[in-house]
Amino acid sequence: MTYLEFEKPLAEIEGKANELRAMARGNAEMDVEKEAAGLDKKASDMLRDMYKDLSPWRKCQVARHPDRPHCKDYIDALFTEYTPLAGDRNFADDHAVMGGLARLNDQPVVVIGHEKGHDTKTRIERNFGMARPEGYRKAIRLMDLADRFKLPVITLVDTPGAYPGKGAEERGQSEAIARSTEKCLQIGVPLISVVIGEGGSGGAVAFATADRLAMLEHSIYSVISPEGCASILWKDAEKMREAAEALRLTAQDLLKLGVIDRIVKEPLGGAQRDRAAAIAAVGSEISLLLSELSSKKPAELIKARRQKFLAMGSKGLAA
Repeated sequence: MTYLEFEKPLAEIEGKANELRAMARGNAEMDVEKEAAGLDKKASDMLRDMYKDLSPWRKCQVARHPDRPHCKDYIDALFTEYTPLAGDRNFADDHAVMGGLARLNDQPVVVIGHEKGHDTKTRIERNFGMARPEGYRKAIRLMDLADRFKLPVITLVDTPGAYPGKGAEERGQSEAIARSTEKCLQIGVPLISVVIGEGGSGGAVAFATADRLAMLEHSIYSVISPEGCASILWKDAEKMREAAEALRLTAQDLLKLGVIDRIVKEPLGGAQRDRAAAIAAVGSEISLLLSELSSKKPAELIKARRQKFLAMGSKGLAA
């Protein structure tokens, strides 16, 4: 278990319980279960208190937790007959974006998502989930394919933002993001998006301009990272806590603002503590949202999707 900074007191208690049980394994005469169970109860109560009312900055930390399930984990667990499709037919294949044809509960779909990787090797290979232009152009190709064959599109968002490197800018990063966002608004099939970790900047919007947008309870979705915002506003990245408060980036805030449609509840302590339960909850939500949209005609979907995004912020302006 990887513990976050604010979880250190919890780590000590759970560590002591594990130590007691490890000592007892080598000595049949030792009976430590009662004491260990007491520590377990204390740890459980502390975990509940910690996660009862997380600050926006702590939610950022949980959303970035290295042990959270990533796109590949969701695809492996929820989808069958997954056939990955690679390349943008223009420059290269971007491993930060994965996608292809699959079945969800035996229904053919196209699934696309950001993949961060789970260890040093795969994180470097996946560029930490930061897509280059070819990643967004691959997504556009897959959405065109879905539209042609009338397949619903499911996107899984988990990126700190699009890759800002020199090569990416030379190959038209902002244009590729804009085209991907435009394509989301044009396809006449159900488009469902779930923010499973970080939803950073236009790199996330390019996948999340959907009929229905859901977020995991402790995920974040924002125009900029708290550190980036603090660097611009206060010239001090260490003011990221204040920036996180101001950005209104939590699922709870965004639901109130009408930016997202649903919140998917996470297991106590975050998705990283019970990956299977978190993945199952996301699968159930996607299935529910698909059933809501399945009877809508292409023109109806496109019109409603467009109106949804045009109406965002209108309530606040009227007030």
